[in-house]
Amino acid sequence: MKKIPIGISGRHAHLTQQHLETLFGKDHALTPLKPLSQPGQYAAEEKIDVESPQGKTLSGVRILGPVRPDSQVEISRSDALRYKFEAPVRSSGDVKGSGSATLIGPKGRVELKEGVIIADRHIHFSEEDAKTFGVKDKDIVSIEVKGIKPGILGQVLCRVSPKYRLDCHLDTDDGSAFMLSTGDEAVLVKSYTIEE
Repeated sequence: MKKIPIGISGRHAHLTQQHLETLFGKDHALTPLKPLSQPGQYAAEEKIDVESPQGKTLSGVRILGPVRPDSQVEISRSDALRYKFEAPVRSSGDVKGSGSATLIGPKGRVELKEGVIIADRHIHFSEEDAKTFGVKDKDIVSIEVKGIKPGILGQVLCRVSPKYRLDCHLDTDDGSAFMLSTGDEAVLVKSYTIEE
């Protein structure tokens, strides 16, 4: 069985061009730092501070590029508890009714009324990989991981696009719980039973 590479995703922000300019100045463009697993996506050199409604601040949150139609901040449940954010589990881009925050950059501030989320577990599949694994866009599957703390992670969303490269994205809480690192691998588990 072909294995799925794992990427552990730390807290980060996606910004609209308007919000980027408010935070960093007129006509500012993101400066690519390093490419990410998905084609065309990159970690930028720019960082911002993210303040919760309770006044607690997450400092140095990296921005990922390119710019997007909606701004959002992706954090872990641990971040949400420690820094007092409201953050539902959502797919990237699904920000309606999600948590609020103040974004702080060197040139200004943005009051984000919604956009703070905990990213769901998901796997990016190319169309070819989706056929290989027998999955469709929006399928929900489980994955099995090996190692010192092996286990099965459920409720993993399949996202299929010709633009994607095979990669399973987990947040830092999941990574820590199963002692996983970027570059580890998972096996797709479509169904399993619990023996009593």
